Amino acid sequence: MLLEEIIKCLSVYLISMFKFFGGPVTGMSVGLAYWETALLTAAGMMTSVVIFSFIGRAASKWYSNYRRQKKMPVFGKKSRNIVKVWKSFGVVGVAFLTPLLLTPILGTVVAAVFGASKRTIFLHMLWSAILWSFVQTYLVYELRHLAVGLF
Repeated sequence: MLLEEIIKCLSVYLISMFKFFGGPVTGMSVGLAYWETALLTAAGMMTSVVIFSFIGRAASKWYSNYRRQKKMPVFGKKSRNIVKVWKSFGVVGVAFLTPLLLTPILGTVVAAVFGASKRTIFLHMLWSAILWSFVQTYLVYELRHLAVGLF
């Protein structure tokens, strides 16, 4: 039984490291409590933030070289929108939008590439992770009741 609970928690945690919204959906589907799911989702995102705030610039250089080798365009619609957000709102805007539109990895790398300090990245991603983990988990758990009624 304990191993089963650990696996459930790890699945939410690990999925949240890569795709934030996956945490609340996974937590609900494996039967975790609201609080467990919200906290594990925030913890998963923050693990990515810590890791990629240290390697963000290096990851960006690697990705730029990869894009050049594959002859991919330098500026696509997504990258233009990210630059607009950065110019308008800075690290606060990127942190706010990371759980909604970006992945924790991409949001952290963007903030690092634009020159935000590790401390600033961590601070703003932390409040964003906490806010959005509770909001998104609440919505997923509440919408579950609506979906059950439809089927």
